[in-house]
Amino acid sequence: MDLRIFTEPQQGASHEDLLRVAKATEDLGFDAFFRSDHYLSMGSGSGLPGPSDAWLTLAALARETSRIRLGTLVSPATFRLPGPLAISVAQVDDMSGGRVELGLGAGWFDAEHSAYGIPFPEVGERFARFAEQVEIVHGLLTTPSGEKFSFDGTYYQLTDSPALPKPVQSPHPPLILGGAGKKKGAALAARFGDEYNVSFQPVGATADVIGRVREAAQETGRELVYSAAQVLCVGRDEAELGRRAAAIGRDLAELRENGLAGTPNEVVDRIGQFAEVGATRLYLQVLDLSDLDHLELAAGEVLPHV
Repeated sequence: MDLRIFTEPQQGASHEDLLRVAKATEDLGFDAFFRSDHYLSMGSGSGLPGPSDAWLTLAALARETSRIRLGTLVSPATFRLPGPLAISVAQVDDMSGGRVELGLGAGWFDAEHSAYGIPFPEVGERFARFAEQVEIVHGLLTTPSGEKFSFDGTYYQLTDSPALPKPVQSPHPPLILGGAGKKKGAALAARFGDEYNVSFQPVGATADVIGRVREAAQETGRELVYSAAQVLCVGRDEAELGRRAAAIGRDLAELRENGLAGTPNEVVDRIGQFAEVGATRLYLQVLDLSDLDHLELAAGEVLPHV
């Protein structure tokens, strides 16, 4: 089981905070550092010092790390046009020596769009735009050198794009899609996705989603990586667990039921349950970016057992 650290900087984080966690992620042996792509805090937090751009962050971290994978979970299609997004992904892939992954979604948080003047269509149009964007980004990143890429869609049209720059990874940086695994989303992942992520769902629901997407992928003859994302709250004893749950404003009992929470042995057991239903990768959502001892505990007493 790959374990990846997943952060939510919109809740309040400076670049130095993220750099510190990314370096700890690398030094402690985790597989990857991922961040959300949001422009507004959620809940009652202030979000200070303010939002940061995911791909600017990853570009900087690409030059400060050497081993870990770097990516978004996920970049909303509403934030960027597909052509410039493909350019950013390919450039950061080059800057990192081929360590970038792109998680891409349709977008869902209306308030952040209103706050920063980003158009937010109705859900049907958002998904349709997202589907075109996935196909375009995939096409631009996989077009061979010397060839052109064109696309004639409802929302986007590209004519004779040189599809430059080229990414380092071949055939392209992995593309991560996710959601509830309904018919259209599963079919899109089966055509273009390399990984399908199920976020913050119980083990049983995760199994159901993986089953639907796997069935769709079988129809296209492709094999995907299946992953899950869960809040991490691990402690050596109840006092430490309670302190960590309080620091992120969550109830420990609720976290034990719905996240990866408990002693190291409890967390290892829960990870095993996700493995049993087909997940081979877990994104550990770390919400208190000042608590590096949390990462050290997970690296020392969870990571070696999964």
